[in-house]
Amino acid sequence: MTPEERLAIIQRYIAKMPPLPATVTKVMAICNDPNATPADLNKIISLDPVLMGKVLRLINSAYYGLVQEITSLVRAIIMLGINTVKNLVLSTAVLSTLGNRRNFQALNMDDFWRHSLSVGVASKLIARKRGAPRNRLEEYFIAGLLHDLGKIPLNNRFSQDYQEVIHRSRSDALPLHVAEKASFGIDHADVGRLITDNWQLGADISDTLFFHHTLEGVAGDSREIIHSVALANYYVNVKGLGFSGNCCPQPVRAENFTGLDITLDYLESVEQEVKSEIERALVFLRVAG
Repeated sequence: MTPEERLAIIQRYIAKMPPLPATVTKVMAICNDPNATPADLNKIISLDPVLMGKVLRLINSAYYGLVQEITSLVRAIIMLGINTVKNLVLSTAVLSTLGNRRNFQALNMDDFWRHSLSVGVASKLIARKRGAPRNRLEEYFIAGLLHDLGKIPLNNRFSQDYQEVIHRSRSDALPLHVAEKASFGIDHADVGRLITDNWQLGADISDTLFFHHTLEGVAGDSREIIHSVALANYYVNVKGLGFSGNCCPQPVRAENFTGLDITLDYLESVEQEVKSEIERALVFLRVAG
């Protein structure tokens, strides 16, 4: 099969993916309005009782560790911020749409999502260490959580071939995205960009999915998120927290650490915190399922 034929198959798969719920699309639009208020966001989410229930369940989970139970969505939005609640809504919708076992043939779904959650958690800790604004921390988490989304269509459409790609990555000591490109003509970063374009997930997520293996030349507002996710991805792969098919993670250059003023020693020092946070973040999978 030629690379062009494989690309066409992936494009058809993505075109047939269920659209994100209309409520989520409206939430994204509201949150892009600098004049949006908690009442505006509450009005949209309240139209979807199932979604509202999921958001409140996440907000009251151990992941956020709030002292008192929050029963009012408006209060939750005021406490956590519009941006945080938007990312809760988006992550819940994406996981609900793509988190089904039928999408996983070559990869183990539980290991895949554990790896993804781990990268999200580690990315958020890096952002916190660097002093990122509190209302932006969830952007790092969701970018890490979704960074390997492009593997799902490859896994679903070319499951047998994808197993061979994983085997080639291991036997030839190649990073998985390099083995994908050599075998398919496209890699999961290319496919991730197609998904984010189809769902209009925003520049930060789109750029993270596309550039997290090619940091050279990355610039603009998404740079810090992309570099944080790349470091977190390397750390999580080396530590074996979950598994998303990459047996030979691409080493991260020293300048990528110094550019973020983060050291590998710091990541080593928070290993237990990462593991604890992962256990709390598993609620995202339970709520989405």
